[in-house]
Amino acid sequence: MSKRYEYLRLKLPAKQVSITPGVSELIEKAEEEGIKLVWHRWLEQQPQCGFGLLGVCCRNCNMGPCRIDPFGYGPTRGTCGATADTIVARNILRMIAAGAAAHSDHARDINRVLRLVVEGKAPAYKITDSEKLRTVAQALGIPVKERSDLEIAKDLVEVLEREFGKQDEEPLSLVKALAPKKRMKVWEKAGVMPRNIDREICECMHRTHVGVDADPVSLLLHGVRTALADGWSGSMMATLLSDILFGTPKPLKAVANLGVLKENMVNIIVHGHNPVLSMKIVEAALSDEMQEYAKKFGAEGVNVAGMCCTGNEVLMRLGVPIAGNMLMQELAITTGAVEAMIVDYQCVMPALADVAGCYHTKLITTEPKMHIPGALHIEFEPEKADEIAKKIVKVAIENYPNRSKERVHIPKYKMELMAGFSVEAILEALGGTLDPLINALKDGTIKGIAGVVGCVNPKVKHNFSHVTISKKLIENDILVVGTGCWAIAAGMHGLLSPEAAKYAGPGLRKICEALKIPPCLHMGSCVDCSRILLALKAISEALNVDIPDLPVAGSAPEWMSEKAVSIGTYFVASGVFTHLGTIPPVLGSLKVTKLLTEDVEDVLGGKFYVEPDPEKAAETIISVIMEKRKKLHWPT
Repeated sequence: MSKRYEYLRLKLPAKQVSITPGVSELIEKAEEEGIKLVWHRWLEQQPQCGFGLLGVCCRNCNMGPCRIDPFGYGPTRGTCGATADTIVARNILRMIAAGAAAHSDHARDINRVLRLVVEGKAPAYKITDSEKLRTVAQALGIPVKERSDLEIAKDLVEVLEREFGKQDEEPLSLVKALAPKKRMKVWEKAGVMPRNIDREICECMHRTHVGVDADPVSLLLHGVRTALADGWSGSMMATLLSDILFGTPKPLKAVANLGVLKENMVNIIVHGHNPVLSMKIVEAALSDEMQEYAKKFGAEGVNVAGMCCTGNEVLMRLGVPIAGNMLMQELAITTGAVEAMIVDYQCVMPALADVAGCYHTKLITTEPKMHIPGALHIEFEPEKADEIAKKIVKVAIENYPNRSKERVHIPKYKMELMAGFSVEAILEALGGTLDPLINALKDGTIKGIAGVVGCVNPKVKHNFSHVTISKKLIENDILVVGTGCWAIAAGMHGLLSPEAAKYAGPGLRKICEALKIPPCLHMGSCVDCSRILLALKAISEALNVDIPDLPVAGSAPEWMSEKAVSIGTYFVASGVFTHLGTIPPVLGSLKVTKLLTEDVEDVLGGKFYVEPDPEKAAETIISVIMEKRKKLHWPT
């Protein structure tokens, strides 16, 4: 081991990096083999730019980059005259724009596949959930009686395509169809009703161009409008269409953590966010043809595992085991047992190519908008889905003989879990009606509901905040629902199994045991935060109150991506008290910080709360939920 890696180990002992079994031993393996991982690169960045952490640097034109001294000893304005308040607000708005673009472009891709299905140009895909298709179509005013699925889908595709590019001032169709009426009145009054997904994102970039919007209030309000276009249309569309094409998730059992990799099998990992590719890779890899083909190369068969949110997609629909969340992608390759990591887009580290180059692993990029130098690029086309999926799987199988068996180390750890709790699945578990949940909330058997979502981040101990907050909440009879990397963390730590009811308070434990469900419910990938919005709508309308009145809260304990900024903003705009566990780049502006953590509540009913300590955060969330119960005159 080089001195550099000895230094890194002394500064960041592997056992302090993560609470997840298996992570530390693979970090140590990587260091012994001289391989840098995300935590090493994070250390090399220390100290990170203080101006960037505070959000007071601007590079939006070539008169800069400019930076503001938040302590008043240096410049108080940029070259153009922008203040810290303006710069911080502009930077947040650009983060929201990028996050909304990522989720909504994902939706556009899936909508294109549905169009190809309607046109008969994508024979590998079909409408799997006819009931969901008809439910969504009816909500949008599309006739369904005595019409075929393809006829209905054709009209649906055309309505949803207009969500991206319509030119009128009317609210987005999905917003009008699905958002709570009480919320829509709030958005109309605040002037933040979203009109067009691409328009709102485009306007973010226009407003933040040099010489345009300098008012932090105006900038942030447009950020709200853009995030609402994402949450109640872009992300919502991606979820609804995935359900229509691939099936609405239902509870199933699966396994999580790196121990899902198999020593004597071809291991393929699907990673990214879009199920259009990953569903076909799984289908091809598990076919009899490919299983037999693998035996010709000395393997016992083909094993597929998921990573990150495309892993969540195939987990909740097919029961495919999941190897880990975002920070574990390099570790999977470090096992030496992965023949191919097949990626689509989002949260895929460019460094994967370097790590894969140290082993026999093929890193295969597949999307026209996603290239990584050093990776093998096999472009995926929905029209040729089966053919291309089979080609990719064959590349992985044929790579098996190149595996260096003496370098293989697969941690033994894995955990059983339950996933697939769509809104429909939750309703079914409750007997087809929300009444049991409403009654449990009213009488205090369940004190409230918390949505815990978001990423993982090398700035904090991996998965620690996710697990700590979740355990504290369920211990206090608060049902936890969530998505994304949180869901994987919860799965790897046993919180997604019915047996986890033992960690819950007496009321929640009773409900879980009666329904045979976990106290923490896996609702999908990060784009599926839209499922939580629909659940909030259903509960608020059943009680005839607005969402801010409900005993609910949200948390993103380890967030890192711009998508999370958009998600957090649309939850706040939907009236949810929303905790952030890593500090957003806003502290350089007291005005923007106050707007986001205090003033916004008077306008929208929700607000941000920032607290890195998960214990303190959980206590505050519990207090907020109890206060809301008091206002409803419910027992606490």
